[in-house]
Parts: sequence; structure tokens; C-alpha cells
Amino acid sequence: MLSLLKIENIALIDELAIEFGEGLNLLTGETGSGKSIIIDSLGALTGSRVTTDLIKDGQEKALIEGLFEVSQVPEFGAILVAAGIESIGEDGELIVRRELSTSGKNRVFINNNLVTQALLRELGPYLADIHGQGEQASLFDPARHLELLDLFCEEKELSERVSKDFSRLAEIRRNLRELVEDDASKLQLIDVLRFQIDEITRVAPQTEEDEQLEDEKKKLANIEKLSGLSKDIYGTLYENDDAVISSIDRVSRLLSELADFDPGFGAHVEGMETARAFIEDLAIASRDYLGSIDFSPGRLEEIETRLAELAGLKRKYGGSIEAVARHLEECVSRLERIETAGKARADLESELETARAVFLESAKKLSARRLKHSKKFSKIVEEHLASVALEKAKFEVRFALREDSAWQENGIDDIEFFFSANPGEPPKPLARVASGGEASRLMLILKTAAGLVSDKKAVVFDEVDAGIGGRVAEAVGLKLKTLSETQQILCVTHQPQVASLADKHFLIEKTDDGKKTKVSARELTEEERLEEIARMLAGEVITQAARENAREMMGLRAEFQVRSEEFQVPSSRSSK
Repeated sequence: MLSLLKIENIALIDELAIEFGEGLNLLTGETGSGKSIIIDSLGALTGSRVTTDLIKDGQEKALIEGLFEVSQVPEFGAILVAAGIESIGEDGELIVRRELSTSGKNRVFINNNLVTQALLRELGPYLADIHGQGEQASLFDPARHLELLDLFCEEKELSERVSKDFSRLAEIRRNLRELVEDDASKLQLIDVLRFQIDEITRVAPQTEEDEQLEDEKKKLANIEKLSGLSKDIYGTLYENDDAVISSIDRVSRLLSELADFDPGFGAHVEGMETARAFIEDLAIASRDYLGSIDFSPGRLEEIETRLAELAGLKRKYGGSIEAVARHLEECVSRLERIETAGKARADLESELETARAVFLESAKKLSARRLKHSKKFSKIVEEHLASVALEKAKFEVRFALREDSAWQENGIDDIEFFFSANPGEPPKPLARVASGGEASRLMLILKTAAGLVSDKKAVVFDEVDAGIGGRVAEAVGLKLKTLSETQQILCVTHQPQVASLADKHFLIEKTDDGKKTKVSARELTEEERLEEIARMLAGEVITQAARENAREMMGLRAEFQVRSEEFQVPSSRSSK
């Protein structure tokens, strides 16, 4: 459950804090007042991606923070422990904070522990389910239908086995396809591979050889300068009349005499000896280096020829000696595969048949389970549809088997939801027959039936009642109210029938003082709720009749316990 949401410097919000409660929490306000900003901010606390564009103009930092009361779900605790965070205590409180900065240094904290966004995304599903605007369109995609049915089926172990078996099948298919392609151009490919192998093996490049040769080339190209430098160093240090070593010897004698009279200079005598040893070593090294220099025009030509060969290989096979070596390994491996293609192909074809049979066996089991569960799923959906003023609606799950080439990691089934809102009309594909208002209700019902609405976390509906009104809006409101009896529901609504059932009602307002625009939120008192619902009914000018109508609507809360019995249907889990 979400207990508290704090937002600072997000979009038009300076500072905002909302204390949510149990049951049905409703957010109302004019279109464009900022309700979606609040939902998006909550989404950020469950791992949704956020950008610095959300930061209020003129500000460098922004903050989104939420206090959650989390159920003791073993998986949730295990994730926290694995991340090095102490598991939640008996109170189940968890504080999630996201700090945004225009510099791009965004940070995530859980109970004041700095964590990664990846960890937040992993924990997010345990904190809140957010069903946003536009999700109705996703219900028209048959691929989404299969996902919803699988959530209802709860066949996780079998689904994972099917996915694993398909991955193995796909891998063998890919290897066989590559082998067949190689076989089709076998003769030409063998010639190319042998040529490249011979070319690389003939040159036989060694690791870092090109760098070593470049160093040697540079040395040979500057032989005269190297000879002169080493000769000058040796002469200056050791051989010339005014050599440095002679000066050091003279200074050492003088220093020894000085130390005889003033022992304080005795410590410097050893330092002079060290300096003399260093100078002498450097002089000898220079002399030896001069003696080792041997200019050979033939060697320089040999290096340039070798570098040209290596450059040719690098240009053709990857840009570096390491890349050339890898290319050689790939060529050798591929040539061996082609030359033994007959046996390899037979082996792969045998493996393919085995993998196909294994996948098909697990996929058929999953298909049978889906078919069995789909009947219960359809029944539950129809029962729930009755609770949102679609009493005569028909709902079916229809199956079709995919062709071999269309098999996927989720099995061999193509599934599509069929729907009819009116008696006498046969069910048709959902995308072809559901109106906007029906789609809104279907989204609520399908998510409820599939088990996406859970009492372990906050459930957020952003304008789930779009495109409806009157009796239908009242029915959707009662459905949300029924759900809120066992879990926390947060809902953005423009329907007064829904707003009248709130346990907590928050008004989101946008004000403009001529200099800046800001968004605020406040919980309404009973009298303020009456005015807000009357505004939703009448518009800008609130009439006494609108107030009376609003008062009657708010009376539904008192009658709810009696009336909601008409809308109670078996839960998706107990029916399975």
C-alpha cells in the first residue's frame, strides 16, 4: 500500500505531499490540472524511466519519494537481502526515493540505501501496479491476449520449459541453416577460405610484432642522431678534460677536507659517492650503447617489407594483428565444418528431429492447460462484465495452432479474444467490435480476471472510466469500490458517479498568478467533496440541483454494502 507520496520540483509542481489511505483513493480535477504528473511520478518509484525534462524549469534538482507498506512476500525480501539491504521490519515500511539532477546524476535510494535503477525495476512490481491511459489499445493486440491468459493459468514452470525447449530448437535450426548455406556455395567458399588461411599462415604475424618493428625502424632511421647523442653523453660525463666525473672527484676531495674540520658535512660525503656511482653507470651505459649501434641498410629495407605485409593483412582482416589471428581461427573452423559437412548435417538433422519432438511435447501440454483454463477464464470474465453493466455480453477465448515456421518461445498457440456486447450478436474479434467505453471496462475486467489486480500492493487506474457515463460509470465505480474492499485502489477519474464512492478524495488544482503556474493537491472534506462532485456534474456554474444530485450520489457509499452484493463475483484465483 502507498501511504505517502512526496514530489518536489517536478514539471509544474513546486512541492506536494499526498497521504493516501486504504480503500478507494480518487484524484479529480480539471483536464490538464496535473493528475497525470502525479501518476507518472508514482511510476518513477516503481522503476519507470524518467528524464531530466521532468525537472521544473529553473531548478537543478527534483525529488520523488514514496512510503510503502509492503506485504511480507518471500520473493521481495530475497531481492532486498541479495542487494545488501536489510529486509523490511514487522511494520513493513519501505521508503523509495528518486533524486533527479539537470547534470544527469540521478540517484535511487531504498530505505536510505543507494541502489541501482535495475534493482528498483525488479522491486517495482511488488510496490504498485499502474494501468495507464492508452492501455485499451493494447487489448486489441492478440499477442497481449496470450499474455493475459498465461497470467491467469499460472503455469510458470511449464511455460519456462517450453521457452527453454524452443531456444534449443531455434539454435539447432540456425546451425543447420548456416551449414546448408555453406554447403550451397561449398566449392567457391573452400577456395576463398584456403586462400585466406594460406595468406595469413605464410606471413605468420606475431602478437605486437608491428609495434616492435615500428620501434626498430624509428631507431634505424635516426642512427646518426643516436650515435651523436650517446657519444656526447659519454664524453661529457667521463672522457673530456672537463668531464663531469672529474669535477665530482674534485668536489669529493674538497668535501672530505671540509668534513675533517666540520663533521656536519660528513653526511654529504656519502651522497657524493652515490652521485659519482650514478654518473659512472650512465657513462658506461652510453659507451656500451654507442658500441652496439650498427646501421644496416639491408635491415631497414627488410623491416619496411615486413611492415607492408602486416599492413596488408590488417587492412583485409580486421585492422589489427589480434583481429587477423581471430579471422584465421574462424576460417580454419569453418573450413573444417564444411569439409565434414556431410556427417555434421546428418547429426544436426537428427538433433533437430529430437529437439522438435521435445518442444512439441511440452508445447502441447501447455496448449492443453491453456485450453482448460480458458473456459474458466471466459466464465469469470463474463461474470465480471455483468458487474460493469455488460450483463448480456459474451466473451470467448479462441485458439489456432501456429505453423511450424511460426512457433515461438511461448508455444504453438495463437489466441484471440472474441466479444459481443449485445444479445443475438455472435462474438467477433475484440478489436473489431469493442467501443471506447466497452474497451475501458474490458481492460478493468481482464486485468482483474487475469490476476493483475492483487491485494499485495497499490493498484493505480489512470482514467479507466474514459468514454463512459451514466449507469455504466456507476457500475464501474461500484466495481472499483468492490475491489477496494480488499486492497488499496488509486484512480484518476472524470466521472462523478465514480468520485462519489471515494474513501479518500483528492482535488488536483492548477493555479496561475500571472507570473507562474503551479499544481497543488489537497484532500477534500465531505462538504468540499459535495462541491467537487457537483462541479463534475454541472460544469463551471454549480446549481442547487447539481448539489442535490451530488448529495444523492454520495449516499451510494452508505448503501454500498447492500448494493455491492449484486456485483460480487468469484475471484479469478478461487475459481481456478
